[in-house]
Amino acid sequence: MKTCLIVDDSRVIRKVSRHILESLQFSVEEAENGQQALEKCECAMPDVVLLDWNMPIMSGIEFITQLRKRPSGDQPKVVFCTTENDIAHIREAISAGADEYVMKPFDHETLQIKLQLVGMA
Repeated sequence: MKTCLIVDDSRVIRKVSRHILESLQFSVEEAENGQQALEKCECAMPDVVLLDWNMPIMSGIEFITQLRKRPSGDQPKVVFCTTENDIAHIREAISAGADEYVMKPFDHETLQIKLQLVGMA
């Protein structure tokens, strides 16, 4: 079973994302900030990370920068999920190591398409 780590400070977004991912046969873990997410990645590297941009303690950009420096940190597919939709933010996310980008709010179909684009659905 593929694994996904949802990293978002919103409990509602985590719950909605979990529901979608579980319906796509993913095993799901959650973290409410980048620091928690890095700790979870040290225990078990997920196949996919669904990553929020704006979070307390450690932002999505800080998380992905740290993740990509770690052993096996280049393996997970990272999909940024955010309300930031200008081209500068998208470029920053991709250059930091993101594989794909999805706008909030997203639905089942949109997330499934993004996961297909990174080879995970």
